[in-house]
Amino acid sequence: MLIIRLQRKGKKNEPTFRVILTDSKNGPKSGNFIEILGSYDPRDKNITKINKEKVLEWIAKGAQVSDTVHNILINQGIIEGKKINVLPKKSPIIDEEAIAKAKEEEEAKAAALKEEAEKQAEAPAEEVVEGVKEEVVETATEAPAAEIKEEVAEEVKEEVAETPAEEVKIEEAPAEESKEEVK
Repeated sequence: MLIIRLQRKGKKNEPTFRVILTDSKNGPKSGNFIEILGSYDPRDKNITKINKEKVLEWIAKGAQVSDTVHNILINQGIIEGKKINVLPKKSPIIDEEAIAKAKEEEEAKAAALKEEAEKQAEAPAEEVVEGVKEEVVETATEAPAAEIKEEVAEEVKEEVAETPAEEVKIEEAPAEESKEEVK
C-alpha cells in the first residue's frame, strides 16, 4: 500500500521535512521512496511547497495520507475536510470556537449574577427581614415557631433601625475651609 508521509531532513534542532510517496512498509528514515511531492518547514508554519497536482493524482490512484500530512493539505487548501487530532490525548487540539463560546457563557453568567446582586441590594429592608424570619422559622426545631418568629422579628427590626438602609456617606468639607484649617 502506498502512503504519503513526512520524511525528516535538516540539521539537529533545525527540522525540515519532505513530503514523499512511499510504500507503507518502508520506515520513515529508510530513505526508500517513490517520489518527492514537496517539502514542509514547521519553523515557517505557512510556507510549504507541495505539488498539488501530484498529490491529488496519487490520492486518486489510492495512496493513503498520514494524519499530519492530511492536516497540512487541509491548511494549504489542497483537500477539504476536518483536521485529525494527531496529538496525544493529554494535549488535544485547541478549538478556538469552543473557547470563545465558553468565554461568552462565562461572561453571561457573570452578568446575570451581577444583576441578581444589584436586585438584592435594591430590595427593601422589610422584604429582607421577611425572608430571614422565614428561614429561621424553618430551621428551628427546639422552640415553638411562634416564639422564634417574634424574637427574630424584634432582633431584625432593631438591627434595621440601628443601621440606615442606604450606605453611610462621609461628607467632606469644602476645599476652602480645609485650607484655612491647615494655616
